[in-house]
Amino acid sequence: MTDPPTYPIATLQVQPWPDPVIDEVGHDVRSVYVERFWLGVLGPSATWLLRRLVTGLEESPEGYELDLALTATELGLGGRSGRHSPFFRCIERACRFGAAHLAGERTLRVRRKLPPLTRVQVARLPEPLREAHQAWVDGPGTSLPVDQLRERARGLALSLLELGEDPEATERQLHRWRLHPAIAHEALAWATARQGVSRSVRVDDLPPEAA
Repeated sequence: MTDPPTYPIATLQVQPWPDPVIDEVGHDVRSVYVERFWLGVLGPSATWLLRRLVTGLEESPEGYELDLALTATELGLGGRSGRHSPFFRCIERACRFGAAHLAGERTLRVRRKLPPLTRVQVARLPEPLREAHQAWVDGPGTSLPVDQLRERARGLALSLLELGEDPEATERQLHRWRLHPAIAHEALAWATARQGVSRSVRVDDLPPEAA
């Protein structure tokens, strides 16, 4: 890994780091999966940095210049520079776990999604989180009657959308929970429509000057 740059470099060029496998099976860095299970692995500062970087890539898909001092201050990491500063240790941590990669001194490539935790990483989680992760992997089961399974799938889809998963990732997660593709697809359509209605109602309830 390339050593992190030090000042007087004021910016880094942030670029996407595509990976067809991880982009297919992974979780958005702002998703509930990353917040719940990756947080203890990456640490809060690296997690928040990744969220900020990926949000920037949504606005500028081809890449953008990251103001180092400003970003460090906004994340509460102070303005101290150098490779041993809290901010650069945060970048190093993201790179160590494969979430980012320094390509030279001035370019930081960033993953939009993180893969599911490895078995070793899961084993290092506190017991309550290990159990929660296993429940996430196992999903709701498929032995329920169809009407109850459909209702459960709708609730899961709506929860995933509201917690930040995009529709594609939500449907993939329903499939990983071994829900029938037709039930998963119907649940996603229902949850997407329900979320749209909820947003519309919230806007309609506002007074005219606030809408």
